[in-house]
Formats: sequence, structure tokens, C-alpha cells
Amino acid sequence: PDYGRKEFEADLRKHGIVGDKPTKGGKTPLTGKAEKLIRERALEQVFGKLKKTERGTHALRRTGQGDEATSDRRTYRFGDRIEQVAMSDSIRNAQQRGIDDLQLSEGDLEVIESEHQSACATVLMIDISHSMILYGEDRITPAKQVALALVELILTRFPKDTLRVVAFGDEAREIAIRDIPYLQVGPFHTNTKAGLELAQGMLEGSRQANRQIFMVTDGKPTAITVNGEVYRNPSGFDPMIVNQTLEAASACRRAGITITTFMLATDPSLQEFVDELSRINKGKAYFASAERLGEFLFADYIRNKRRTVF
Repeated sequence: PDYGRKEFEADLRKHGIVGDKPTKGGKTPLTGKAEKLIRERALEQVFGKLKKTERGTHALRRTGQGDEATSDRRTYRFGDRIEQVAMSDSIRNAQQRGIDDLQLSEGDLEVIESEHQSACATVLMIDISHSMILYGEDRITPAKQVALALVELILTRFPKDTLRVVAFGDEAREIAIRDIPYLQVGPFHTNTKAGLELAQGMLEGSRQANRQIFMVTDGKPTAITVNGEVYRNPSGFDPMIVNQTLEAASACRRAGITITTFMLATDPSLQEFVDELSRINKGKAYFASAERLGEFLFADYIRNKRRTVF
């Protein structure tokens, strides 16, 4: 009975969860400790508990003299390192010719395949148009939760990677990692083109060879920026908006940037548009409920099924 809001806030300050001084808007700010706790819990809820590793890298689909051993075997080739040779398998091959005069030849040698590892630069695009909370469906909260979890995943498991976040509605803007929990949906349309162009510019300045865009959205593009003004058309698929959005996806492909779209709606016309965007960009698309967004995004990030040219 004696424990109210005042006592609760005092406890939060005592444990370093909130700061002492309110912001200009009158809100009590979270501390760095609180932001980390939120990210850690988001990671646990969305992806399960992950152990920290020192190497922030991803397996690629090609094999050779890489960093990470696999279960695959192949015949020895000149130049392979001695530590790659699978001795047990190689000796077994020699034994198949008989054990009376056991001799190991070059043809018997088998090599353990390894996968190359590569750092990755990612821009996560989050749709903040009005449809993300339309008809009583809250899609923005799972999107923010996944964003926070992805930040913590990269910080703890893939420290060589980079992640930046873009919010796109009528316009597109980069938001700081610390501002993700406060991201709000507005009375906005969906300017997908502006988001892709901003993300492309951010990634082209990255040093990582592997660059990708993860786009979380639930609707068709309904806006573009023309001569500094936002042109909007929420009715159907406006050919001018669609074509310019697809051109932005094509520009990303030419820059070597892959787009993976996570669509939180299943309208057939939407699916057709996303399929076309993925075809033009040579990217991928997933159609998932908001509840399963994290599952799909995490799996794709870890697999990193992109072909990389060194």
C-alpha cells in the first residue's frame, strides 16, 4: 500500500535504469544500462539465448581455404594446407586396397572443406506508415523488438558487422540505435523509394564487401519524392510510384546491395509487387506474420545466402 509511482521511480533510479533529469519533452530518459537490458531481453525473446563469440563473421556459400570447418570432404588439391587433411578418412581410403602393404598415396587424401567468413554491413528499413497499426494490428512493436534484438546479436556475436536503421513513411530518415524503442507510427504513406535510396547511400560508404538491406513493411509503395515534394497516391498501384521504386531496387543491385523484404501482409497484388522487386534486385522475400518476423529475419541473417566476390 505504501509503494506507488514515486517509490517505483526511485527504485529505477537506484538501479540505474532511468536518469535523474527529464528530457526537454518532459520524459524520463533511459540509461545505457536500461537500453542494453531491453536489447538483451529482446534477443532472448526473439532468437533465444546466444553465446558471445569473438569473431564477427558469416559463412558464405562458397568453400575453399576458409575459416570455419564443415562436415564436407573433397579430394586433395595441390596447395591445400596439411592441417586440412582428414587423416582418418585418408587412411581408410588406403586400407580399402588392403592392409598387408599399407601405403598412403596422394589419391587417398581427403581434405576437410571450410567456409570463408565475411563481415557484413546491414541497413534495417522499418515501415512507419499508418498501416503498421491499422485495423487493430500492431506490427510496429514486433518490428522494433526485432531491430533491438538484431542490434544485440551483432554487438555480441558479430562485432565486425555494422547495423544502421532507417525509418520510412512519407520520407526516410536514419534513426539512432538508442531511439529504436521510441519509434512511432505516424499518419504517413509508404515512400519505399526514399528508404531504399537512403539505405543505398549509407551502404555505399561502408568498407564491408557484403552489403545488404533488410526491409520490414506491410504495404505497397504509395509515395515518392518528386522535385523535393512528396507525391502520394494510396489508391491501388500507381505506375509512376511503382516504377520508380523498382528502379531504386535495380540501382541497389547495380551497387552490389541485396534487398531482403519481410512482408507482413499476404495480399496477392502485394506478393506480385514484392516478387518483382526481388527479381529485379536478385534479392529475397519472406511473407510472415508479425509474430514470426524475428524467426525469419534471424535465420536469413545467420545463413547469409549471398554470393560474395572477393
